[in-house]
Amino acid sequence: MSPIPYVGSRTILAPSVEALLSTGPTSKLHLGGVEAYTEERRHHTEVLGWHNLSDDAQAKAPIDAVEFTAVRTKHGTIPIRVFYPESGKEKKPKGEAGAIVYMHGGGYTVGCIDDFEHGLRVLAEASGCQVYAVEYHLAPEYRYPTQLDEYSAVVDWVQGPAGKKRGVHPDKVSGGGDSAGGNMTAALALSRRDDGLKNMAAQLLVYPEARLPFDTKACSDNNTGLYLEANGIFSFADHYLPRGVPPATPYVSPGMQPVSSLSGLPPALVFTAGFDPLRDVGVEYASKLEDAGNEVYWMHHPNLTHGFLQFGPWSDECLTATKGMGIALGKALYAE
Repeated sequence: MSPIPYVGSRTILAPSVEALLSTGPTSKLHLGGVEAYTEERRHHTEVLGWHNLSDDAQAKAPIDAVEFTAVRTKHGTIPIRVFYPESGKEKKPKGEAGAIVYMHGGGYTVGCIDDFEHGLRVLAEASGCQVYAVEYHLAPEYRYPTQLDEYSAVVDWVQGPAGKKRGVHPDKVSGGGDSAGGNMTAALALSRRDDGLKNMAAQLLVYPEARLPFDTKACSDNNTGLYLEANGIFSFADHYLPRGVPPATPYVSPGMQPVSSLSGLPPALVFTAGFDPLRDVGVEYASKLEDAGNEVYWMHHPNLTHGFLQFGPWSDECLTATKGMGIALGKALYAE
């Protein structure tokens, strides 16, 4: 396999995504736009929330069962939504089921499980793994390291008796997330390694914000009009970081760390998109992980945008890409 490059590429925007951004349901949806983040929160759920999708859109994401539960952490109780797939169902009574604890994107500030349910159902069914979606506390009301503490607590919970009760094998508990959730997944892999804790079986990094992208070609080429507004990324970082925490902190910016600091991490499944301001920092981080001797699977979609996991209800290209992530996750956890 050829070494992963340090920068990505883009080709021609997928026609379904181009239509979606120009005249479709998401045409007025922006992440990191000029409106208040509270408005962005509301608007995202109005467009992307599972309960607001059409029957046809919901039919694209069948699932065996959904469980609503919660985990108490030192920052308070957080809701957890578990998606049980029909595929791989036979592994559950044997205690051999794989699982992924998932932290959604949205710049640490926007989004809820409802907004991501369609994509997470697809991910569960394609992987044959249970998906534990975390309704973590959002910034700026709650700042770093609150979200990482909550993430780690849920990983412990799924690795322990709660996961066993649901048929999960403790050695098959992965973590994952998109965008800011990808950042937190990469950060958690580092922190659990450094703290000597049982790490995740794999880390699913979906167009991750491995570091701030201000110096990249992707940030310039994809600066505006492609859902994620590049300049809004900086306001999200400001929401997340308390005063006095440098942006270069390892558990804030994994992508800024030297290769020498990135060894001994769980296998990484990295997915990037060509029309994404975060494209190059995701590719760069995949390259660094590989250079550090970690197992890395990298899939680049040069014709898609940031947010494709959520756009499956209206785009076959996005739906196929999300299914591809699930297939890769299933292979990683079940060693297929």
